[in-house]
Amino acid sequence: MIGLLSSRAAAFGLAAGVTRVVYGELRRRSPGGASRWERPNYAGRTVHLAAGPAVAAGAAVGALPARTRGAAALAVLAAGACGAYDDVAGAGDPRRGFRAHLSALRDGEVTSGAVKLFGISAAGLAAGALLKERPVDRLLAGVVIAGTAHLVNLVDVRPGRAAAAVLALGAPGLLRKGPAGMLSAASMGAATAVLPDDVAERTMVGDTGAHALGAALGAAIVAGNGRAGLAAHAAGLVAAAVYGDTVSALAQQAGETIRRCVSGGLQ
Repeated sequence: MIGLLSSRAAAFGLAAGVTRVVYGELRRRSPGGASRWERPNYAGRTVHLAAGPAVAAGAAVGALPARTRGAAALAVLAAGACGAYDDVAGAGDPRRGFRAHLSALRDGEVTSGAVKLFGISAAGLAAGALLKERPVDRLLAGVVIAGTAHLVNLVDVRPGRAAAAVLALGAPGLLRKGPAGMLSAASMGAATAVLPDDVAERTMVGDTGAHALGAALGAAIVAGNGRAGLAAHAAGLVAAAVYGDTVSALAQQAGETIRRCVSGGLQ
């Protein structure tokens, strides 16, 4: 048990430490100029985008001690890169959810969201092929990794939602033996490192960070489940994707309820 806890703590600490270092450097240097790294958030406040690349780096490096590090790093970095492309190319596009982007694709428009959708799906399948041996399991693993990345992005409708979701969904994985627990700890460490600044509206994880964190969490789910578990998770994630607008609305409402309760308790 002590060894289990120490390995989880090491993965958590490594991911959190790398995230904070990268976050601090990006805030300080803002490569390419500050304007490239600043965006208005939902309330119109200007926030820095450093948290996104920072959590992607932290989650990827934090997974490195695990046996499945290659697959996890591939999923995290590819999902983060696709999210970064959408953060830049899709800035100002109000369309959310894969149905909106597929509808645009049918009309002949290739949106940044469509590029992100297919890119993350391909990365999920590639990572799944590294994590599982049988074709069916590989397919299910790809769906779970890409679907979890999409789910975390869906709930990222207000400050702190993505990081909080990763902490809540990743906590049960800490109890699993082997790579699953390490990967869960890495995703949670990266999320924890930026949560205070995210909630305080000094930064946002954006699509870059939300997708990277979700992919890391998805890799943890894949590593800890057999075919039955993968099928159950895949079914739930597909349903969440189909009803993406509802999921986003529920995440927003839940967050507002919690915020009011906390504010009321502090008064």
